[in-house]
This record gives sequence, C-alpha cells and structure tokens, in this order.
Amino acid sequence: MKHRYLVVEGPIGCGKTSLAQKLAQRMNASVLLEDPQANPFLAQFYCDMRRYALPTQLFFLFQRVAQIETLKQPDLFGKPTVADFTLAKDPLFARMTLDDAEYQLYTKIYEHVKPKAPVPDLVIYLQASVNTLVARVKKRGNPIEGGIDETYLRDLSEAYTSYFYEYTASPLLIVNSERLNFVDVPEHLDLLVERVEAMRGGREFFNRA
Repeated sequence: MKHRYLVVEGPIGCGKTSLAQKLAQRMNASVLLEDPQANPFLAQFYCDMRRYALPTQLFFLFQRVAQIETLKQPDLFGKPTVADFTLAKDPLFARMTLDDAEYQLYTKIYEHVKPKAPVPDLVIYLQASVNTLVARVKKRGNPIEGGIDETYLRDLSEAYTSYFYEYTASPLLIVNSERLNFVDVPEHLDLLVERVEAMRGGREFFNRA
C-alpha cells in the first residue's frame, strides 16, 4: 500500500483496533494503538460519567499526545504507521462529556500540549448501527466497558458522524462495516485494501452489498 501514515477511526465497537492491526500486518507497518486499559479512571467513568469525565479525558489526552510525539519526525525510509486514533478527535469526546467550565479548561490544556504531527495520508472511518455497536461491545466482554449504555454509544456515533461530515484534513474513506468482518474473513480485508488502493478522490465510500 502507498500510504505512510494511515488512521482507522470510529466509535467504540466499530472494530477500528482490529482493522488497524490487520492493515499493519498487511503493510508490514508499525502499529500505534490507544491503551484504554492504562486509564485508571475509565471504569469509573462508565459508571459515573459526570464525576469522572475530566480526569478520564485528560489522561487520554496526555496518553495520545505522547504517542503522537513519535510521529513528529517520521523516518521516510522506515516502516509506515497504522494508528487506531487521531489526536484531532480528542476534543470530540471532551465536548460530549465535560461541562462548559471543564471544557474551557480542557481546551486551554489541549492547545498547550498538542504536538505538530504529520497529517494522515488516509483516514478510514468505520460506521455501524448503534445496535451493532452495542452487540459488539457486549460480545468482547471487557469488564471496563460494562457501564457503557446504548445512549452513550448513540451520542458518540452521532458525534463521529458530525465530525467526519466536515472533515477535510486528509483523504477519507467512509466504510459501512455492518457486513464486513476484517478479522475472520480474509476476503473482506482484500476488498478493503483494493478499495483503498483505488481511491482517487478526497472523500469516498465503501459499502458492501
């Protein structure tokens, strides 16, 4: 594949981490993954979002900044990178969960710490229905995610839709993942890779009938 820095994005349960790992294997690329298990506030956040929103968000912000720092000076002769997050979407979660005063504080911190990092050569945005997201979250049985409810996933999905509706920073491939299983069906991954390689525009769609 021709891309040096590729990002897979989407709401919780869409399969972005699994796809990022599969694409990294296919591309012989380094993989850059979020580490939600390292966030000591996350389990409490899903049980009491209002109380734990700010520490949860700030922990993720500093974690993502530290990871993105590694991309500031990419090795043009080294491996490409596939990531399962963009730092630019961090304020999306903050706006959803923080009150106005906390969001103002978060914004000041964000502007102060965000690094100058390369723009992705391509972003793959995975979409799925709320029912599918709920089913996938339940299926993977992560104890930390036990407090996630349908309302939160619906709000998150809508926030992602709005964010990527206006997204112009890099080429964007919007993928309906309802009928795609990139982990267990190699042919589905092949179809996606072919679609990525064939991209010519700044915004395209992939929907398997």
